Amino acid sequence: MSRFGARARDGGRAAVRATVGRATATGSAVAGSVSRWAARRERQAPSGADRGDVPGWVMVTVMTAALVVAITTLATPALQTLFTSAIEQVTGIAGD
Repeated sequence: MSRFGARARDGGRAAVRATVGRATATGSAVAGSVSRWAARRERQAPSGADRGDVPGWVMVTVMTAALVVAITTLATPALQTLFTSAIEQVTGIAGD
């Protein structure tokens, strides 16, 4: 008998059981991997050492802000002169 005939006789229950069994096995494998990963992480990181790299990020942020202030301070007079001359050229053309 063909395999389609056997599937039709049991209403597809065998296929459903096989699929559920594979899904359960996959879920168990994932859960086992996650628990092994968590256990390894706890073993490797001593308590209180898992703070991340907060001081590093603070330093990067402060240095970026300092660079922005320094560049703005140096570039402001040149940008004002550039803007003023551009506006004067535009209004000079329209005023003639």
